[in-house]
Amino acid sequence: MKILRLLAWAAVPVLIVIAGFAQSNPKSSDPKFSLNDGWALQSSVKVSEKGETIATPSFQPKDWIKATVPTTVVAAQVKAGLLPDPLYGMNLRQYPGVSYPVGGNFSNLPMPADSPYAVSWWYRKEFTLPNDFVGKTVWLNFRGINYRGNIWVNGKQIANSDQVAGAWRTYEFNVTGNVKPGANVIATQIWAPTDASLAITFVDWNPAPPDKNMGLWRDVYLRASGPVAVRYPAVVSKVDSTANNSAHLTVTALLKNGTDQPVKGTLKGKIEMVEFSQDVELAAGESKDVTFDPSNFSQLNFTNPRLWWPKQMGTPNLYDLNVSFEVNGKISDSTHTQFGIREITSEVAEHAPNRFKRLFKVNGKNILIRGAGWTPDMMVRPDPQRFNRHFFAFEVPGTAVGAANLKIEGSIVGV
Repeated sequence: MKILRLLAWAAVPVLIVIAGFAQSNPKSSDPKFSLNDGWALQSSVKVSEKGETIATPSFQPKDWIKATVPTTVVAAQVKAGLLPDPLYGMNLRQYPGVSYPVGGNFSNLPMPADSPYAVSWWYRKEFTLPNDFVGKTVWLNFRGINYRGNIWVNGKQIANSDQVAGAWRTYEFNVTGNVKPGANVIATQIWAPTDASLAITFVDWNPAPPDKNMGLWRDVYLRASGPVAVRYPAVVSKVDSTANNSAHLTVTALLKNGTDQPVKGTLKGKIEMVEFSQDVELAAGESKDVTFDPSNFSQLNFTNPRLWWPKQMGTPNLYDLNVSFEVNGKISDSTHTQFGIREITSEVAEHAPNRFKRLFKVNGKNILIRGAGWTPDMMVRPDPQRFNRHFFAFEVPGTAVGAANLKIEGSIVGV
């Protein structure tokens, strides 16, 4: 388990090199309503009411901590001036709950029984549903919850801590029947990870905050769609190397029927001037991955494609992919992303030294993996300026590293 935790952050430099600084946060046309502002936090020790009551407009939080997410509990306390700056002097060692040995890996140790973070904490948010969301399918998104949580919307529990568990997972809930025009309330009851949880940790790269970074550590927002939503469009490329004069693209997307009735419609895709479509039927409430295979859609076999290459080997060319789902001739949902036509493979090089046994290739060409260690902020606070300083304030010989070539979402670098 210790090794797995280390890999959670250690994977970052490898992904940077393989990605070759390609765009990782593509634009999207999905209607999105941010819920990041206007939260209030409080320890469950100081709240006697249950979630059914807390998640109602009539509940009046008193002496709760005002916060903007993403934020962990300790980060919110620091911002509110309730705790001193943990990066100054020995302030962190004076925090309640910081009794682990200096240099110890707190993630592998149990939370002290008298720690204020050994109990659950409440996050509460009031919001007004946008007018253009009324009458549509409404999806509530949590991009990162550390570590377990119960979730209520307008007095009704929509998920429990058996369903919401894991720092690295994302969650989307159909709340169409829970939200309403006018005032709405979300309440989440969150628990910190245990010493056996695969969660956020820094091993010996950073000291650990006493809450083990519990909280909503990534964005929260609503999305609206028609009866069926389109999610996670992706393209997998098979390149005919070494000539690299043709490529075969497999396109997939997840369709989510947000209604209690079967829905028939057409999934359409477009890559620049190349179009493809197929009819799809979804059962009530069904989620289904739909695939366009190049063996059945000949237009997905590209001749002389503009290949994506790591920066040190060529140009990281990108294509636009637009995907939509139509019901009775009307667009239910659509999304836009970008992708590169590339094929990354690896093999064992039998005669190489032990540390070079794994040989990676991009489009049939050997590539030397280069990277460096990096850790996010101690309390995983999003700070674009900090990211820019760490990633772009240096030059790698033989490469062109720049903010225009790499985009970072949250604290993970993705492909």
